[in-house]
Amino acid sequence: MKLISYPERSVWKALLQRPTFDTAILQEKVKVVLEDVKENGDAALRKYTQQFDGVFLDSFAVTAQEFAEAVASLSDDLKQAIQQAVANIETFHQKQVSQPEIIETMPGVSCWRKSVGIEKVGLYIPGGTAPLFSTILMLGIPARIAGCKEIILCSPPNKEGKLHPAILFAAQLVGVTRLYKLGGVQAIGAMAYGTETVPQVYKIFGPGNQYVTCAKQLVQQQGIAIDMPAGPSEVCVMADETAEPAFVAADLLSQAEHGADSQVLLVSTQQNVIEQVQQELDKQLAALPRKDMAVKALENSKAIVLKTIEDAIDLVNEYAAEHLIISCKEDEAIAAKIINAGSIFLGNYSPESVGDYASGTNHTLPTNGFAKAYSGVSVDSFVKKITYQKLTQEGLQQIAQTVELMATAEGLDAHKNAVTVRR
Repeated sequence: MKLISYPERSVWKALLQRPTFDTAILQEKVKVVLEDVKENGDAALRKYTQQFDGVFLDSFAVTAQEFAEAVASLSDDLKQAIQQAVANIETFHQKQVSQPEIIETMPGVSCWRKSVGIEKVGLYIPGGTAPLFSTILMLGIPARIAGCKEIILCSPPNKEGKLHPAILFAAQLVGVTRLYKLGGVQAIGAMAYGTETVPQVYKIFGPGNQYVTCAKQLVQQQGIAIDMPAGPSEVCVMADETAEPAFVAADLLSQAEHGADSQVLLVSTQQNVIEQVQQELDKQLAALPRKDMAVKALENSKAIVLKTIEDAIDLVNEYAAEHLIISCKEDEAIAAKIINAGSIFLGNYSPESVGDYASGTNHTLPTNGFAKAYSGVSVDSFVKKITYQKLTQEGLQQIAQTVELMATAEGLDAHKNAVTVRR
């Protein structure tokens, strides 16, 4: 990690830039695949699955036998762990459901709002360097709670044309209705446009590499909704003298191991804290199986020393981290001043990994600074909120003059007449 001491505010924005790449070349590559899938359907899916995943598949749908084999192959301990995570995530997300409340804005004028599940949603689950079956829980559970009728899931197959057994087990557990062995841009195209095998959906969710992210953003321009703009995973840790250096180092590495384009940021008012964390990083890195990826991510990462905690809070708000860990004595007081973050973890015993898997909160979060304007996935992400109004004859009389005067002032006589004719 690069150490930066007491930077002036004028350089903060440049200092906090995420790693970038040439999007123009990327978009052209992605467009070619999307257009091919749109025009040629399943034939294009087979071609790109063979080209990018190294396996030819005649059929993409997961069979009942594959589900049964997956369930049988998993250890009871892992099944129980997944089920515990499901219980916690359901408990947290179920509380996000609200019943319609009828509001009488004036006598005889009633208004209310109702949440209606998006009928068809698509979930993308990466399966390359890490089969993220935990993301199935984070997307499938709120989709089911929201009342989505069709939950389509795509995940890339391995060289044998199989999916990780935990992906199948988790999908079955949360109520995924159709599961396909499809990955990359071709999977996004299949869900966006529909093919002979894969049905078209109305909204696409889930993380992915830069190609998948680009594909989601491109299909959004064509009218398919997506969960949020997203990039590589990231974490920011605020640490003071009460932080445990070993804990902080472990949290930084838990994000760095996602991939070479991930980024971690360490912020403190005390340089000795950063030095102690760096020593722990060196020690823990040596034992990591994904050491090479983590090392590359750390090369893109920074440790920043600031003069005051107020400066640290301002810098953290400017960064708008996907995950923010506050390993400080006054963690809750500091958290109250944070306005830009995807998810916040308080104290020395709240590792980001817990939120990734099983505490109950959702781990599908805005990255790349989008936490300034976007929220993480929730039940709300899977619903449309429809408003209703009902007026009695007396209620219309009460509000009629207000509407007539406003419509006349805007020069919209037909709007005025729609009220007048009822009087």
